[in-house]
Amino acid sequence: MNPQYSYSFNSGDGKNKALLGGKGANLCEMTQLGLNVPPGFVITTQTCLLYLENKLLPAGLLDEVREQIADIERATGKTFGGASEPLLVSVRSGSAISMPGMMDTILNLGLNKQTLTGLIEMTDDPRFAYDAYRRFIQLFGKVAQGIEDEKFDSHFNEVKRAAGIKADVALNSEQLQEISNRFLKVVHEETGKPFPEDVYEQLEIAIKAVFNSWLGKRAVDYRREFHITPDVANGTAVNIVTMVFGNMGDDCATGVGFTRNPGTGANEMYGEYLVNAQGEDVVAGIRTPKPVQEMAQEMPEQYRQLVELRNKLEAHYHEVQDYEYTIERGVLYCLQTRNGKMNAAAMVKSSIDMVKEGLIGKERALLRINPELLEQLLLPQLARNHHNQPIAQGLPASPGAACGKCVFDADTAVRLGKTGEELILVREETKPEDIHGFFAAQGVLTSRGGKTSHAAVVARGMGKACVAGAEDIKVDVRSRIAMVGDILIKEGDLITIDGSNGNIYLGRIPTIPPSFSEELKTLLSWADSIAKLRVHANVDTPETARLAASYGAKGVGLCRTERMFNAADRLPLVVDMILAQNTEEREAALAKLFPIQRDDFQQLFEAMSPHPVTVRLLDPPMHEFLPNEHQLLDEIDALKHYLTIIKGQRVTLETLAKPHELPAPFNRLNEEVVIDALAKKQMMLNKVLELYEVNPMLGHRGVRLGMSYPEIYRMQIRSILEAAARCVKQKTPVEPEIMVPQVITAQELIKVRQYVDEIQAEVESQYKLKLNFKFGTMIETVRACTRADRLATTAAFFSFGTNDLTQATFSFSREDAENKFLPLYEESGLLQDNPFETLDVEGVGRLMKMAVELGRKQRPDLKIGICGEHGGHPRSIRFCHDIGLNYVSCSAPRIPIARLAAAHAKLLEEAAG
Repeated sequence: MNPQYSYSFNSGDGKNKALLGGKGANLCEMTQLGLNVPPGFVITTQTCLLYLENKLLPAGLLDEVREQIADIERATGKTFGGASEPLLVSVRSGSAISMPGMMDTILNLGLNKQTLTGLIEMTDDPRFAYDAYRRFIQLFGKVAQGIEDEKFDSHFNEVKRAAGIKADVALNSEQLQEISNRFLKVVHEETGKPFPEDVYEQLEIAIKAVFNSWLGKRAVDYRREFHITPDVANGTAVNIVTMVFGNMGDDCATGVGFTRNPGTGANEMYGEYLVNAQGEDVVAGIRTPKPVQEMAQEMPEQYRQLVELRNKLEAHYHEVQDYEYTIERGVLYCLQTRNGKMNAAAMVKSSIDMVKEGLIGKERALLRINPELLEQLLLPQLARNHHNQPIAQGLPASPGAACGKCVFDADTAVRLGKTGEELILVREETKPEDIHGFFAAQGVLTSRGGKTSHAAVVARGMGKACVAGAEDIKVDVRSRIAMVGDILIKEGDLITIDGSNGNIYLGRIPTIPPSFSEELKTLLSWADSIAKLRVHANVDTPETARLAASYGAKGVGLCRTERMFNAADRLPLVVDMILAQNTEEREAALAKLFPIQRDDFQQLFEAMSPHPVTVRLLDPPMHEFLPNEHQLLDEIDALKHYLTIIKGQRVTLETLAKPHELPAPFNRLNEEVVIDALAKKQMMLNKVLELYEVNPMLGHRGVRLGMSYPEIYRMQIRSILEAAARCVKQKTPVEPEIMVPQVITAQELIKVRQYVDEIQAEVESQYKLKLNFKFGTMIETVRACTRADRLATTAAFFSFGTNDLTQATFSFSREDAENKFLPLYEESGLLQDNPFETLDVEGVGRLMKMAVELGRKQRPDLKIGICGEHGGHPRSIRFCHDIGLNYVSCSAPRIPIARLAAAHAKLLEEAAG
């Protein structure tokens, strides 16, 4: 017995998006709710997978399709392929996850020479019939037969030019008939076969084309970019829907709407429509649509129905909806609804508002927002005090400011983007084929289209700035220029766009960081009240600690002390310490560093008070503080050259005829200074050669430095404890934590703990107080994971350094892997994810779970967190929650993401039971 390949809108399960796709499931649900949906049916995603596997439609499918078409004929009183009252259908894609514009759709299917005559008789409107026919031929030719749009567009534009017509709507029936005949010839010339007349042959070809679009480049790129894996969405359904027409006259229209404003989240009617147009006209940007509010005056009864539809959709789905509709001769039809793609600010505001309105609860308000989306709220905005005048203004389609060099096609954007260039993709209007250019660009600018055009929807979903419908800009893609009046913009010229108000500027305008809204503060406070995991920050300075605190961090999970050494006033002292010939010289250099470190830690503790601050003792190998071998050799050669000049002339460089030609800082040096500098550079070179390691990531670093040079760790420990003592003296609550990196054996920890105990006693005696702090270790080696129970006898906390642990587990470094073979591994499926972005649960995760279990078996109250890059990644945070970590730590800009993700982890655990 064959499986069921299709379901009518009256019978399909509206909750089963995996089987029917989001679009098909919603069409079924809306039909069964009693909304006015044109009759139709869905071919399942499983059927798609069978076809893609065998390259054949499964046996029995076409028989089912004929039965479904017969049901539509009975419901509509029309006949598919009939000479009178012909039935026309659309053939649309739809996966479980919305992928707007990434797969293919064919409209007006069922037209041929016979049904065209029937359509003219039925409508008494030859212009409408030929307009539908030319649209169908081009769309079918492009989607199902692979013919480029340009092949059709050249004929279309030629007829318009000959008639002296600019707007498509001005074409009459004879001109549209000529265009249709030209299009039929294009198909014959390009395929070697006449356009198919058999309507069931048309339908079979169209079904295959939509199935194939699941593997099309733009759909594959989209899924890769948004991590849509087969377990999330696999295959596309095919929705076959009775055509209703918004282009049959002035009592017809087509439009796209959101139940709330997707740019601001405001609870208001939002959308655009066109009178006497088909839906593709709105989203393609061919004509600039009208705001939906104008319909209240132009078509008051239909506007009333639209408001009613909007209210019913949101009340039923408990979610902001993005819906499409057509008005055919005064009758409103809903063609599609899906959860609306909104920017982060709008999602946050609508979540808060819907809770206040009683539409959803706090848990739903949190879960409806993808944590990664919050990154948009940290997008730069243009500096408020800039005085630049815009050269043009379009529609504010997606917020945020972006600056970059103009590029006029997606391929160029990808090519230049790989070199690190900041780019703005400039087009007349974008199409789904441009998707790879969106990924490469910082922002998108179009001269046509509205707030619901392809460019606007895709950019908004990606969180990229977009200005659409800037009609004053004339884009000439062939010449790779754009004109605004007398202003010429060439490819490569810098422009700035403001997606918040639609302004376009020449050149670069400074940007400022955004601030948290009250709605976001409220939402994240709800998240904190639910989450089990606390969110800490990775910081290097008091300034970054203050920023992290303003983002809601409840502590510092990683203070990288080596980053404090890189300041201009400190690096020379570090170099002196490294070049020291003995312990006495090294301690003298460290004595100069000590007060600087102590002051840094004191400010850090004050900035994060009263929350814990975990300070990692020096981790990187020593050579990282010195210039590399090649740089030193170049500098030594230069110094020798200058010395030769000095000795030959017996004058200082200041008296040379052209001292300005000598590079700084040597152009004012005398002989003695050059000799001293040369000696020091030679010492550095000797030290670099001495410190050289084949694999420094696995070499003389971390706690191994503390064993070799205990005076370094002792200085750092003293500076931490004295900073804490100073805070206690001034009544500032502090929770310092001393963390030892790169540990592989308990004996290393015991040794460092001895330093701590000795120094603690001295500091407490000096300041006459008792210090409370924790002593722990970073877990970033495989052996540390396997010996976690022994480490826990000395350590009161663990912090997983998953960057290094991942490198150790995979036996490759991040830099080499990402530059060489990781993209290949991801594309070919050898690895599902980049393990440096998404925590490797099966490998690294198992080591972490083992360490947690062993450590808490020895010390039940062991505090455990994570401070690698994965600490700000939502899926990785879910895993950290599941294995019982106490906190995650991440960079400051990802703290809001982590706070929301931590709440998601708890809520999803509860939902799973």
